Amino acid sequence: MKQRLLYLLKIFLVITLVFVVAKPFFMLYNAAGHHFSIADVCRVIMHGMTLDMSTALYFWLLPFLVFIISLWWNGWGKIRMVMKYYYGVIAVLFAVAFVVDASLYTFWDFKLDYTVLQYLDTTGDAFASVSAWYVIVRIIAIAVIGYLIYKLLVVVMPKRIDGISMKEKIAYTVVALLMTAPIIIGIRGGTSAATTNVGQVYYSPDQFLNHSAVNPVFSFLASLEKVDEENVEFKFFDDKKCNDIINGFYNTKSIDCDTLLNTKRPNVVIVEMEGCGGSFTEIGGHPEIMPNLNKLAKEGVYFSNCYGNSFRTDRGTVCTFSGYPSFPNISVMKIPTKSSTMPSIARELAKNGYATNFLYGGDIDFTNMRSYVISTQYQKITSSEDYSKAEQGDGKWGVRDDITFETLYKQIISHKEKHWHTAFLTLSSHEPWTVPYHKFDYEVYNSFAYLDNCIGNFINKLKKTPQWRNTLIIFLPDHGIRYPNLKETDILRNHVPMIWAGGAIKSHRVISKFCNQTDLAATLLGQMGINHDMFRFSRDVTSKSYTHHFAYHTFDNGYMVVDSTGFTVYDLNANKVIADKPTPSKRRENMGKAILQVTSKDLKNRR
Repeated sequence: MKQRLLYLLKIFLVITLVFVVAKPFFMLYNAAGHHFSIADVCRVIMHGMTLDMSTALYFWLLPFLVFIISLWWNGWGKIRMVMKYYYGVIAVLFAVAFVVDASLYTFWDFKLDYTVLQYLDTTGDAFASVSAWYVIVRIIAIAVIGYLIYKLLVVVMPKRIDGISMKEKIAYTVVALLMTAPIIIGIRGGTSAATTNVGQVYYSPDQFLNHSAVNPVFSFLASLEKVDEENVEFKFFDDKKCNDIINGFYNTKSIDCDTLLNTKRPNVVIVEMEGCGGSFTEIGGHPEIMPNLNKLAKEGVYFSNCYGNSFRTDRGTVCTFSGYPSFPNISVMKIPTKSSTMPSIARELAKNGYATNFLYGGDIDFTNMRSYVISTQYQKITSSEDYSKAEQGDGKWGVRDDITFETLYKQIISHKEKHWHTAFLTLSSHEPWTVPYHKFDYEVYNSFAYLDNCIGNFINKLKKTPQWRNTLIIFLPDHGIRYPNLKETDILRNHVPMIWAGGAIKSHRVISKFCNQTDLAATLLGQMGINHDMFRFSRDVTSKSYTHHFAYHTFDNGYMVVDSTGFTVYDLNANKVIADKPTPSKRRENMGKAILQVTSKDLKNRR
C-alpha cells in the first residue's frame, strides 16, 4: 500500500515541480524590457503555487483512479503501459504550452489562452512574423522539454506493485472515496464562492510579474471554459444603473458640425497603418522616425488625442471601418454571424453612389477578413493573390508597402467612377521588420520609417494629379504596439495619430478632443451629411452633440478609459484596477464596465 501512496505523492509533486520550474524560464526568455530580481522570481513562484497545485490536481486525477483500480486488479503491467501513454500525451501538451506561451508573450504581452486557436486556420500567416529557423528551434525545444517531462513522470512510476489483502482493499477503497472531497476542493480552489481563477495569483503592480505567476496550462483551459464566441456578455450593473452611467456617451446625431472639408462628396481613401502607434511620431517624442506623417499633421486635420480601440489588426479593422468597439476576449471579425451584421463606412458610401474598393497586400482570408470585407459591401478586393510571385517576393506578411502604395496610386488616377472609396491596409511595419529601407539601426524604427517613406512618396505623386483636389486621405493605425517596452498600463501604447489630408481638406486644424478610431465613421459621414444612426457606438467628434470626451480601449481581458482627468486600466482577470493616474477614479472604472456591458449585450443580440 505504501508503494501506491508514495507513487501518488510523487506524481503530484513532479507535475507541480514542472509548473514551478517553467516560471523562471518564462521570465528569462521574456526578460527584455522587464526588470526583476531573484527575489521577484521567488515571489512569482510563491504566488503562483496555488494555481500550479490546483492545475496539477486536474492531471493527477487519472493516476488517482489508477490507484483505486490497482487495489482490485493485479494487472499492473498493463496499467503501467496505459499510464506511460498518458504521461507522454500530457508531457507534450505541457511542453507545447510552455514554449508557445513564452514565445507569444513576446509579441502579444498576455498569457496563453484560446486566442491562439483563432489563428490556427491560417497558420501560414500566423508564422509570417518569424523565420523558419525560429519555428524549428521551438519545435526542438518542445521535443526536448516534452521528453524530459515524460522521463520525470515515468521514473517515479513503480515497475511492480505488491498485492494486498481483501481487508486492506476495502479499507483503502473507503479512504480513497473519502479523499475525493478534498481533491475536488483543491481543484476548485477552496470552499468559498470564488473558484480557482487566473486572477488569484496577481499580486504586483507590475503586470509582467503577475503574468509570470499564471500557469499557462490553466490559463488556456480556463479560457476555453469561459468563452462562447456567439454568446459573450459582460454584466456589472443592473440595466438602469448601466444606462445612467453611459447616458449621453453615444449621441449619434451630427448637429452644427465644425466643417473640415471643402466638399460634401470627396473621394475617400482610408489608410489603416499597421501598428503605427504614437510612439513612432511626435506624440511619443520621435518626430525623426515619421517626418512625412508629422508634416501631414501640420497641413491637414490632426486629431491629437485619438486612441486605438484594440490590440490586433482583425479587431482594429472592425473598429475603424464599422465604428464598432472591440472586446477583451473575442474577435468580431472571426465570427461571420456577427461581423456580417456590422454597419460599415463602405455600405453607407455605396448607398450614396460610391464605388468601393479594399486593398491589402496580404492574405485576404487571414482571420476571416474576406468574409468581413465582402459583408460590409466592399465591391472590389485587391489582395496578395492579385500580385505576381515576383511582386509578392519574400515578404512574410505579403506584398511590400511600396508596391501596394503604387497600386493605390494607380487605382486613384484610373478611376472612371465619379465617386469612390478605397480602404487600404499596410502591412510591412510588423514583425519580423524586414523592409528594403535602412535609416535607423533599430529595426522597429526602421520599419516605420519605411512606411513613412512610402506615405511621403505617395502623397508627393498624388499632389501632382487632378485627383488630389477632391480626395480625402485619412491615415489611422489599426492599433498601437508594445515597442519600445510599452505595457497596457502605459497610456502611450494606445495613443495613435489620426490625420485627414488631401485636397478636400478646408484648412489645417488640430482637434484635441479625446476620441477613438471608432469615431471615424460618424465623424466622416457627418462631414458628408450622410446619416450614421446605425453606427451606435461611433461619435461625430465635430458635432455639438459630442459632449462626453473620452476614449475606450480593450486588451486581452482588460480595458482602459482615458479622458481629460486621467486614465484608468482595469484587469478583468484580477477584477481590479491596475493603473489609475494621476488620481484614482471610480467614475472612469465604472464607465469602462458600463461600456463593456452595453456593447457585449449589443453583440450578443446581433443576428
